[in-house]
Amino acid sequence: MPLAFVGLGANIGDAKGRLRWAARELQSLGTVQVSSLWASAPVGPIVHQPWFLNAVAAVQTELGPRPLLDALLAIEARAGRDRSHETPKGPRPLDLDLLLYDDLVLAEPEGKLILPHPRVHERAFALAPLAELAPDTVIPGKGRVADLLAVLGDSQPVSRVCCF
Repeated sequence: MPLAFVGLGANIGDAKGRLRWAARELQSLGTVQVSSLWASAPVGPIVHQPWFLNAVAAVQTELGPRPLLDALLAIEARAGRDRSHETPKGPRPLDLDLLLYDDLVLAEPEGKLILPHPRVHERAFALAPLAELAPDTVIPGKGRVADLLAVLGDSQPVSRVCCF
């Protein structure tokens, strides 16, 4: 059964509660193992917003990449996320990103699904919880998760907050 890694993030309202809820929702998609919660500063032009709580879930699922992404978007919508009215890189009630799907490399023509996630190898908020679950996982074309996190060093501070 394929193994996918899903990034979870939130910074509006009860972020911890919403991430825990999302982790339970992911269980309907397959067998799930979730990292600890990690705190990180916002990335991008909108820096005046709350810090994010992040985690990564390893999901063994029978769903293919596109149906899995569609299921993640549906979970986001049930959590109150309205992608049509949000500011890019702005605050979010829930953000679920399909980071990796086995060792698949994929780019849909309209750019809605790109695997591995285009910036996963540059983001400590994704690499730190991913390294907690699977440090030896290789991001196709980029390298081993633990090595990529080490390269970032302290340039993007993240801190482990608590366990799920």
